[in-house]
Parts: sequence; structure tokens; C-alpha cells
Amino acid sequence: MALQRTIDPRQKTFTAYGEGYVSVNSERFTQPVVVTPEQIFTDWPATDFASLTPAHFEYFLGLAPEVVLFGTGAKHTFPHPQLYRSLIEAGIAIEFMNTHAACRTYNILVAEDRKVVTAVLL
Repeated sequence: MALQRTIDPRQKTFTAYGEGYVSVNSERFTQPVVVTPEQIFTDWPATDFASLTPAHFEYFLGLAPEVVLFGTGAKHTFPHPQLYRSLIEAGIAIEFMNTHAACRTYNILVAEDRKVVTAVLL
């Protein structure tokens, strides 16, 4: 499914998604990726939902977001709260949803000038 761009073209937004991929500003990614309005990070070490550790969530602390959207893949899944405790203690909101919903929600929050980080598993 293609998504239409309605915000500043210099900002990073999801422009498409499908089974096994997401596109950010028309650049296609087939591995987990972290996106902010300013940057795309491909060094996030998460590979799949089952192997998540607290360190995968602590990665976001340095980005200082208001909210983290976490795309859990094709299925909407919730990790154990102990895994993301560092974000809660830092006052950072975190929402879990399937990856497609995370892409759409991220684009809305970017259009509202929110300080958002989205991490997606594929």
C-alpha cells in the first residue's frame, strides 16, 4: 500500500509498507529500522520480537522522544513491561501496535510536529 506525503519533504516519513518491508522517504528497508523525523537508524540490534531485551528499549533513551511507537511485525503483540521499564521511568510514552499501524500513526504524529520515534520489526 502506498502512502501520500502531506508534510515537509525533509522530514522522514513512511511512504509505503508491505509484507517484509517498509519504505521511508521512498527508501526500502527489509530489516528492523528506527525512524525519527530527522533520521533513519539501521543500527538498532533487534531482529525479532522473541529476542527483545531491555537494551533494545534503552536504545531510545538517547533519542529523547515524547513517545515511542513500536511496530511488532504482522501481529499486534505486547512485550513484558520489564523490557521497557527504562522508558516508563524516563517519562516516555510507548505504544505497541502492528508495524503497519505504527507507520500510519507515526506519519500523523510527525505532521503534528510531535517528537516521535518509531521502531519497526518486520
